[in-house]
Amino acid sequence: MKRNGIHEDNDKRMPLSMRNYALLLVGAAIIVIGFMLMSGGGAATPEEFHYEIFSWRRITLAPIVIVAGFVFEIYAILKRF
Repeated sequence: MKRNGIHEDNDKRMPLSMRNYALLLVGAAIIVIGFMLMSGGGAATPEEFHYEIFSWRRITLAPIVIVAGFVFEIYAILKRF
């Protein structure tokens, strides 16, 4: 049955399914892992300087993982199951 040009069965359906919510949790976990990869590398005191803050893991890998997590989140929201 139509109401204002819209099918009523579409109104009863939730916009996201349980699978979407599970994928959203996976995406959030990927983002958290990326931030954990970025953490650390600081010195014990402000007067000290350690070059490990500029490691490949913190400068390259962590931002790629975080962006991948956000892209996965967008996919999880837009994918229709």
